[in-house]
Amino acid sequence: MNFLAHIFLSGNNDDLKIGNFMADSIKGKDYDLYKGDLRKGILLHRKIDSYTDAHPLVQKSAHRLFKEYRHYNGVIVDIFYDHFLAKNWSEYCSINLAHYVQSFYDLLGQNLDRVPPNIRRMYPIMVAENWLYNYREVSGIEQILFQMNARIKGDFNIHQSITKLIEYYTAFESEFTNFFPDIQTHISQVKRKLKVQ
Repeated sequence: MNFLAHIFLSGNNDDLKIGNFMADSIKGKDYDLYKGDLRKGILLHRKIDSYTDAHPLVQKSAHRLFKEYRHYNGVIVDIFYDHFLAKNWSEYCSINLAHYVQSFYDLLGQNLDRVPPNIRRMYPIMVAENWLYNYREVSGIEQILFQMNARIKGDFNIHQSITKLIEYYTAFESEFTNFFPDIQTHISQVKRKLKVQ
C-alpha cells in the first residue's frame, strides 16, 4: 500500500492520517518521540505494511515483477495498488477523490510543524503535481515511478515496470480488488486494539 491507501485506511482521524502518512520517515523505535494518535498512526502504518507484504494475493502480484525488479517488486506493487484504489475510488469512498485528496493536502499543510523535515520538503512537490489524485491514471503512476527511480541507486529502471502493469492490468486489478476487503477487515481489528476510531 502506498500513500493513498495508508491515508484512506486511517479513517477519519486526522492525527492517525498524518502519523500513517509520515511513518516511512520514522525509523526503529523513534515512534516513541511522538504522542497520542500521531504515534498510533505510525504503528498502524507498520501493521498495514506487514499484513500487505504477507498476503498471498500481494505476493502473487509481486512475484510477477521479481525477475526484473528484485527487492523493489513490493514497492512497485504498492504503487500499482494505489492506482487501482484511485481508479475505483467511488467503490470504496462516498467522498469525491479530488475533494478527498485536497482535504488531506490542506490537513498536512496545517501540520507541517509536526512532521519530519523530508515530509516538509516533499509536501509542496506532492501538492503541485497532485500525486494522490493522479494515481488514478496510468500516466500518473508512470511519473511517480520515474521520480522514484531517480532517487534509488543501481540500474533497476523501476519506471519501466509500467509495461508490466499494462501487460497484466486485469490480473493486477483482480488481485487488488480481492485483497482490499481483507486489509480493510484486518485494519479495523488493529484500530480497535490501538483504541482509535
